[in-house]
Amino acid sequence: MFIEQPPRFIRALYPQALWRMDPNEKAVYLTFDDGPIPEITPWVLDLLDKYQIKATFFMVGDNVRKHPEEYKMVVERGHRIGNHTFNHIRGFEFLTPNYMANAEKANELLKTDLFRPPHGHMRWMQYMALKHRYKIVMWDLVTRDYSKKLRGPQVLANVMRYARNGSIITFHDSIKSWENIQYALPRSIEFLLEEGYEFKLL
Repeated sequence: MFIEQPPRFIRALYPQALWRMDPNEKAVYLTFDDGPIPEITPWVLDLLDKYQIKATFFMVGDNVRKHPEEYKMVVERGHRIGNHTFNHIRGFEFLTPNYMANAEKANELLKTDLFRPPHGHMRWMQYMALKHRYKIVMWDLVTRDYSKKLRGPQVLANVMRYARNGSIITFHDSIKSWENIQYALPRSIEFLLEEGYEFKLL
């Protein structure tokens, strides 16, 4: 649970970040990290189209540079874009000026006011600098679809166990998540619809 649904003391580290939407509204918010890539992103988009769902894609700037057509597909289908740095860098490994420069390099391509830190962490000074430039979006439920220790049914089980009103749910349109997301994403959508959740856009 510590990873899948961050406890209050973790959320308190970044108090002005967005972790969860309205807990009184039966709605969830799908997000996807690490794309766009041609092997996965179009499949995700087609699935979302099937269910008429809009999502937010937190993109790596270098992937946008390498795969502009996939980026264009996401935008043209009405989804939101978020900044996930240019090189998917870890905040704790970089000084704040260098981290901010990497984020801004990504935003030259992305042109967004949303930011999610790769690996879910930032130095305090990075957070303080970023929150004046972006709305920082974390998550209420990370599916762990990227984990080599989990299989699709376990990823689905995380969604079934931890989804709740206002959950910001994180999947990944990445190679490392491909096997798990093929199984878990469509079944998660079906489960959430059956439970009466509305899918909303951040």
